[in-house]
Amino acid sequence: MKQLKWRLFLIVALVMVAFVYVVPSICVNLPNWWKALGILPTEKIHLGLDLQGGMHLILEVQTQKAVENRIERTVQELRDAMKKAGIRYAELDSDKDQISVHILNKKFIEAFDNMLDKEFAWLRLVSRAPDGDGLIVRLDLPDQEVAYIKEMASKQAMETIRNRIDEFGVREPDIRRQGENRILIQLPGIKDPQRAVNLIGQTALLEFKLVDEEHDVQQALKGRIPPGDEIRYQVIEDKVTRRTTRTPFLLKKRTYLTGEYLTDARVQIDSQFGEPYVSMDFDKKGARLFERITEANVKKRLAIVLDGRVYSAPVIQEKISGGGARISGNFTTEDAKDLAIVLRAGALPAPVTILEERTVGPSLGRDSIEKGLRSMWVGGILVVLFIAIYYKKAGLIADIALFLDVLLIAATLAFFQATFTLPGIAGIILTIGMAVDANVIIFERIREEVRLGKTPRAAVDAGYSKATLTILDANVTTLIAALVLFQFGTGPVKGFAVTLSIGIMASLFTAIVVTRLFFDFLVFQRRITRLSI
Repeated sequence: MKQLKWRLFLIVALVMVAFVYVVPSICVNLPNWWKALGILPTEKIHLGLDLQGGMHLILEVQTQKAVENRIERTVQELRDAMKKAGIRYAELDSDKDQISVHILNKKFIEAFDNMLDKEFAWLRLVSRAPDGDGLIVRLDLPDQEVAYIKEMASKQAMETIRNRIDEFGVREPDIRRQGENRILIQLPGIKDPQRAVNLIGQTALLEFKLVDEEHDVQQALKGRIPPGDEIRYQVIEDKVTRRTTRTPFLLKKRTYLTGEYLTDARVQIDSQFGEPYVSMDFDKKGARLFERITEANVKKRLAIVLDGRVYSAPVIQEKISGGGARISGNFTTEDAKDLAIVLRAGALPAPVTILEERTVGPSLGRDSIEKGLRSMWVGGILVVLFIAIYYKKAGLIADIALFLDVLLIAATLAFFQATFTLPGIAGIILTIGMAVDANVIIFERIREEVRLGKTPRAAVDAGYSKATLTILDANVTTLIAALVLFQFGTGPVKGFAVTLSIGIMASLFTAIVVTRLFFDFLVFQRRITRLSI
């Protein structure tokens, strides 16, 4: 009898805790005293894209651009190596897929061949043609290297986008690859779709380049761009008139420092003008490079370029040590926060294009919820009535256990902050059926024992002992299938697996433990002589 009281106390305590976690999801406004306590949960069950609306995106990673970027870096490495080796050349350039090198005369050809064998043996020779006293060599990347670059570009792009979305604050986003170079993104509950698109699609390639102040930018705009230079623009939008001004800059093509050395980026407020800016910190290597650059170029302008756009081009007054820099550019606080997010998450290895963009409205979500809940209520009420009519008082015990089963599922979803989807409602409906099935097996076993002439206590003991193994066998195999779906499934499949897994464990508890407690209470406390079953 003492054990019975303890079991009753534990179940009542469990029900109270479960109810506490469900309260935020069923209350429109929580009372102030509830929030003031601080220890009580205040977050509702998180709804998926199909229930609360949001964004659906399919992106395509321009993996070929990653290959072109690798070729451009290789050209720069070749240029530095040939300069170090004293090899003179007339031309060293790339044409997307290939590298072209024009050696001036024969005395440099042997040195060039030795350099290729030692430092660039991984490059593939496409053609080798004499040109007077010189030589024209064409090189490209091996097919295996190209495939590897494309594969890593897709994987890195997905991880970078995932980091950005996590910092953006979207709960339970669904991000996965489709094919070789596509990424599917679902963002439930997003309130500013355009801001999310801008954040996800921004390449965020940060570069530090010197401004060419020896040549006239106006002449460059007319087409006379000096070798080794390029034109980039600074775009400033007036907050009042919304007009934008484009200021051209003539920059050196060489990139002295990139964002790969960044360790942190955060928003700060300028104490003098009260405007937000983005403060950056470099790692040890980046700090040494930045110090070396600023020391060698005092009184020159260093442009901070993000995705080909000049944000600022301050004059270097003195050597800057400590590994810190800042980006200012007439930001709003929101713009500065988004810029800090993409810088912290890192640059995309290649640009992405949006192939498909859909916004799922909350009205569609409400309609899905209403239909799903309606089907659950109709099915649940029919099952409850059938059990109560067929098994009488024992059926009422099963109905109470069924109600507790649904309560435990909702509480578990709230506790673990799992995402509730439309297939999740289907999982709950299936769970209701399995919970009823477990009770039916138990009741039929007890009924068989009663027909054999056993006392109520003996019939209950025998019925539960014989039915428990069968119930465990059926539910555990289903649970294994649900766990496999959760591990390897995505999106709706995973939502279904979550509620099914939780529901199976809850139904096992209510069918084997809770209903047994009721029967024990009736047998021991009431000392009944006949079971209503």
